[in-house]
Amino acid sequence: MSQATIGVIGGSGLYAMEGLEDIEEVRLETPFGDPSDAYVIGTLSGKRVAFLPRHGRGHRFSPTEVPSRANVYGFKQLGVQYLIAVSAVGSLREEYVPGHIVVPDQLFDRTKGNRLASFFGEGVVAHIAFDKPFCTQLSDRLYAAAQTAGATVHKGGTYVCMEGPQFSTIAESEENRRRGHDLIGMTALPEAKLAREAEIAYGMLAMVTDYDCWHPDHDSVTVDMIVKVLHANAKLSQQVVREVIPLIGDGFESPAHNALATSIITDRSVIPAAARERLQLIAGKYL
Repeated sequence: MSQATIGVIGGSGLYAMEGLEDIEEVRLETPFGDPSDAYVIGTLSGKRVAFLPRHGRGHRFSPTEVPSRANVYGFKQLGVQYLIAVSAVGSLREEYVPGHIVVPDQLFDRTKGNRLASFFGEGVVAHIAFDKPFCTQLSDRLYAAAQTAGATVHKGGTYVCMEGPQFSTIAESEENRRRGHDLIGMTALPEAKLAREAEIAYGMLAMVTDYDCWHPDHDSVTVDMIVKVLHANAKLSQQVVREVIPLIGDGFESPAHNALATSIITDRSVIPAAARERLQLIAGKYL
């Protein structure tokens, strides 16, 4: 199977990765179902990169329906150690203007429990540390790459993940601002949790498309409004990815790469054979 150490998962508006050379498409099967689409693997800035459209080509999966476990497991199968998430977000801060990029450092979960958020269970229990949900080293490189690409980029901030697919009410938007959140989106979770369980360093380019619905001078959020910004955001995010590949280079050691070392609490002698087989790729060296 083809291998790539760097992965890119594209959100709304980013359904392909321009500039890839020596391209091949790989469809994978996982113990957790089928990924959103085929992985497109190619060479970018001298490195093999695997790209996956989070919602599938044609945008077929709602945020709740995205098969995140299969998506992350597939990246693991391909050998990915660094996963760059490109996500369309709403801004909860005046200074985070549509068209800007934010490299967030925190997450707040307001999903509804409808999304399978762990590879574990069914005989194996693991409690990963998730106090810092984004890899600091990868985030630093993304921030530097965005600056090089000429983007207006902000470092840090909390992304609150809502369930969707409906956009926020004004009351929800105002409450999220009162809580101190900076961005709102629908897809960072459980994706970031699963990447940590898979021991993949995870960082995000949060591409601001709108002001949610709190801003007095901003119309209600609509698909038409977002689409107008998505095209420019997609071009910009692709440029940032091209710039970050050399900064990742041959790789670096991230705390995420050993996230499971002290996380599995289950007595190894009672782990079912089926669970061992299902988790071999994710946690086999610890079982």
